[in-house]
Amino acid sequence: SPSALPAEEEAAPEARLIQTSVEHVVAITLSRPQKKNALGNKLVSQLEAIVKQATEMPQQEARVLILHSDVPGVFCAGADLKERKGMSIDDVREFVSRLRALTDAIDSLPMPTIAALDGVALGGGLEMALACDLRVAGPEAKVALPEVRLGIIPGAGGTQRLSRVVGYSRACDLTFSGRRVNANEGVSMGLFSECAEQDASVFPAYERALKMASDIAQGAPLALRAAKRAIRASGGVHGKVCDGMAAEADAYELVLHSSDRVEALEAFAEKRKPTFEGR
Repeated sequence: SPSALPAEEEAAPEARLIQTSVEHVVAITLSRPQKKNALGNKLVSQLEAIVKQATEMPQQEARVLILHSDVPGVFCAGADLKERKGMSIDDVREFVSRLRALTDAIDSLPMPTIAALDGVALGGGLEMALACDLRVAGPEAKVALPEVRLGIIPGAGGTQRLSRVVGYSRACDLTFSGRRVNANEGVSMGLFSECAEQDASVFPAYERALKMASDIAQGAPLALRAAKRAIRASGGVHGKVCDGMAAEADAYELVLHSSDRVEALEAFAEKRKPTFEGR
């Protein structure tokens, strides 16, 4: 009945761990269509449990993992700002800490990981994708770290991982401006491994990621995981991330208490441009 629909939606899982159509390849599926996969408490709680479950999967069963969305046109819209507006400062601090731990857990998954971005990935959505080893864009992909326009900073590893993927200057450009990057620009700067070709599929990036994963899964499972550990130990993208994450947490604490942060949330709720006063 129509009156039962909200309860059914509430009970529906917002994330799932699935076996894909490709042998030895599993996927984490984001599925919160009403909120464009915005990262609220329920979705984050489910992702925490799912990532832990994936970490513990037998290596023969999970040689490669894909992170993707089953919501057309959206990977993840970032934080659930309506939910955030009702949080106390302590609540926000705890929630951002959980998001930071979640991206660390994704980053630490033992198998090769691919993020398939068929659509928009903002804020925490892009930060989850940055925690994956590879990123594939669909033709309509658009990504951004818009936090400074909301009176805050990227708080789930974005300040650390973006610079390690695209370089210092490009990371400054994207973080300071909050501008959106399309698939072609993302490929040119190294943010995406490649852009999937448009076809009849609603999720071309996911289809391309499945093909990439199929190729990777031809490797020996023990060797794949050993290779990932060795590459991570070389520094590069993962060099001193732990130190940087602590600095990011300290910087986030500075903006957490600001009036500008509150003003941005109020402006979002009222659908107007925020007026920042630098306090």
